[in-house]
Amino acid sequence: MPKIAKKIPTADEIAEMADRGEDISRFFTGNGKMKKPLNKARMQCVNVDFTPEMLHELDNIVKEVNISRQAVIKMYIRQAIDQYYIAKKAMA
Repeated sequence: MPKIAKKIPTADEIAEMADRGEDISRFFTGNGKMKKPLNKARMQCVNVDFTPEMLHELDNIVKEVNISRQAVIKMYIRQAIDQYYIAKKAMA
């Protein structure tokens, strides 16, 4: 009989479990780095228009990596900005 993979819950689902008082310690290994929470007052909301094709591709990535659209978009923008500065530094 094939082995059935367990669904890994999203961060929001884990937070909901914690809110219900469930033990969520199994989702934490202790190997990660602690980050300070973002200061929401410093955050700005922007609108971005995507073609239906890009949105479909983005949603495929979201399903594959099991994180939110916003998190994927932020991740790729961060990578692009980092690459920009690396290229700029290399040209100097």
